[in-house]
Amino acid sequence: MNAILQRIDSAKHIVVIAHVNPDADSLGSASAFYTHLLRLHKKVSFFCATQEIDQKLSCIPWFEKLRSSFSHSADLAISFDCADATRLGVDVECDLINIDHHTTNTHFGTLNLVESSMSTTLLLYNFFQENGISINKKMATAMYAGILDDSSAFLDENVDGMTFAAVSELIELGADHKLCNNSIVKSISLAAFRLKALMYRDMHLYKEARVAFFCVTLEDLKQTGAIGKDCESVLQEALYLPSVEVSVLLKQNSDGSIKGSLRSNAEVNTLKIAKHFCGGGHQSRAGFTVDDGSSLEVLKRKILKLLDEEM
Repeated sequence: MNAILQRIDSAKHIVVIAHVNPDADSLGSASAFYTHLLRLHKKVSFFCATQEIDQKLSCIPWFEKLRSSFSHSADLAISFDCADATRLGVDVECDLINIDHHTTNTHFGTLNLVESSMSTTLLLYNFFQENGISINKKMATAMYAGILDDSSAFLDENVDGMTFAAVSELIELGADHKLCNNSIVKSISLAAFRLKALMYRDMHLYKEARVAFFCVTLEDLKQTGAIGKDCESVLQEALYLPSVEVSVLLKQNSDGSIKGSLRSNAEVNTLKIAKHFCGGGHQSRAGFTVDDGSSLEVLKRKILKLLDEEM
C-alpha cells in the first residue's frame, strides 16, 4: 500500500480506468478514486473504452466526466475491477496500478492491490479506512453503488455483517442510497422489459429443474430493442425459483462470438465451468466469451455436460 500511495504522490497526470462494458463496481471504484485524486489536486482523467454506457449507472458521481479516449500524456493509470489486461480496453504504456477483487486476477499491473472481497468498491473502502483517507458524499455514493450491484442488492450468499457494517458507514457518510437503489435495482427500460418476457417464455429447465437455461439471439435483441446488459437481471431472478441452483445465459454478439454468463446460489462452482472456456469471475458468478464459431446449441450441450460433473 505504501508503494501505491508513493507512486500516486509522484504522478503528474493520472487516468482512472473502468473496465469495458462497466458495471457499478468498476465505475463506482474509479469514481471514488477520481474524487480522492481531485482532492489531492492531481490532474486526473476518467476513462472507459466503452462509448455507450448503461444510463442506469448515471447515478454514480462524475458519470458525465467519462471519456472513451485514453490520454497518452498520463504517467500513471489506475484500473479498477479488471481481472486481466484485456478488460482495460486499451494498451497502457505508462505505469499501471491494478486494484481488483477477483481471485483470477493475473497481476498485470506495475503495482497490484488484489484481494478477494465482495466487490472492488468494498476493497477500496477498506483501503481508504486503513490509510486514514476520509470519505466524502461523492465517494460514499460511488462505493455504495458498487457494493449494491456486486452483491445483487445484498442477496448474494457472500454478504455478511462486515458488508452491512461498511454500507451503514457509507450511508452515514452521505451515500445517496435511495438514488442508487432506484437507478440500479429498480430502473428498467421498455426494451429490457420486453426482453424479459421473451427470455422467460423461452427458458428451459434441466436436471430436475435445478438448472435454468437461457439463449438470446441477435434477432431477440433486435426484436425487443434491448442490449446485452439487459439479459443479466433475468439470469439472477431465475435463482429465485425454489428448485433452481444454477442459471446460465448464452447470448449472441454482433461480431459472431457468444457470451456466456453463469450464476449460482448453491455449492456449484460456476468459475470452474467458465475457466473451461478461458473465462473468469467468482464461484457464484462467472462468465466467458467464445469466438470459435460454435453455435448456441453446441455450447449449451457442453455446459450441461460440465454441470453433470459439478452437480
